[in-house]
Amino acid sequence: MAVGPSELPVFFPVPGVRLGVASAGIKKPGRKDVVIVECPEQASIVGVFTKNAFCAAPVLVAKEHLQQGTPRYLLVNTGNANAGTGEQGYQAALQCCSALAEVASVSSQQVLPFSTGVIGEPLPTDKIEAALPAAFESLAEDNWADAAEGILTTDTRPKGAVAQVTVNGQLVSINGISKGSGMIKPNMATMLGFVATDADIDTDLLQEMLTISTNRSFNRITVDSDTSTNDACMLIATKRSARIDRADQDAVDTFQQALDNVMRELAHAIVKDGEGATKFVEINVEGAATAKDALEVAFTVAHSPLVKTALFASDANWGRILAAVGRADVSHIDVNRISIWLDDVQIVADGGRAADYTEEAGSAVMARENIQIRINMGIGGEQDTVWTTDLSHDYVSINADYRS
Repeated sequence: MAVGPSELPVFFPVPGVRLGVASAGIKKPGRKDVVIVECPEQASIVGVFTKNAFCAAPVLVAKEHLQQGTPRYLLVNTGNANAGTGEQGYQAALQCCSALAEVASVSSQQVLPFSTGVIGEPLPTDKIEAALPAAFESLAEDNWADAAEGILTTDTRPKGAVAQVTVNGQLVSINGISKGSGMIKPNMATMLGFVATDADIDTDLLQEMLTISTNRSFNRITVDSDTSTNDACMLIATKRSARIDRADQDAVDTFQQALDNVMRELAHAIVKDGEGATKFVEINVEGAATAKDALEVAFTVAHSPLVKTALFASDANWGRILAAVGRADVSHIDVNRISIWLDDVQIVADGGRAADYTEEAGSAVMARENIQIRINMGIGGEQDTVWTTDLSHDYVSINADYRS
């Protein structure tokens, strides 16, 4: 079950980036579950990672290798998270890096590992190593769609986004794929994201841009308020097209906007494919005293099981939204100034039920597949937005049966 259309975009060639896919049979025989991303030698490569204290072994290794030089290959496996596996898991991640390094004739430090799947199970390194030659043999610039499929776990469909912009007369392309469906909550969620561009951008500026885009996209989504152990999003700049540096703010702004659009589209795709999701919900909080307060209110509403189940039932029980706003941990609140809308239907005015609100109007909005909850705190000029889902019977079923 998912919200909205499921078609992948037509991916642009990003010269220098090739992707290979193979089946290792990690969890299910015949399923694409190993992906290799090859990067050119001169590329800038940056990443953002989970802040979970129990971060997975591949996260530890990827962060270490990223500091030791310029990576040439990203190695992704699904079906096993290699998290909660201690020293054994750490050594397993290193072993997979060494195995790909041997196939590709690079150093093991030039390989970054990424894993997603069941936590606490030993990584089947033998299966992954056996699949590497086939994945390497299939490397191609036009393999983005297969790679998007190869990184999935409980997702019901692959996710991708593209953009092209002109910078100083040169066409710049951006491709992105992501996975994620459950255990989705900022910092960064059980998601993997891989984005590549042919722009020429130095590492420090690229890292800054990725961090900004992440905070505007992946760190503004939630399905179930669980932050995973394996989150990572990588951004590759191959330096085959327009030069973008701090001296040209117009170029920086143009690229940043395009990158934001790609990242936001990938983030929205994760929410729309949330486990058991039937609704895509935007929660916009405005009129807050601080930006932090606006975000806190938005996430408090987004994480409320009562709000989420009402959304699933198309039940216009607006008191649940009001109660969630009231318990948000914010610096200042005046309940008599709060107003709330469901799309264009005002349900609360000045802290109480709007005079012209009707149950029929509220229920009509709640029955829609795409819903906006807009909350005006009435005390300041700050705002923020979060995207989330409803909470259905299927979410429980999917996670109760996850390991079977």
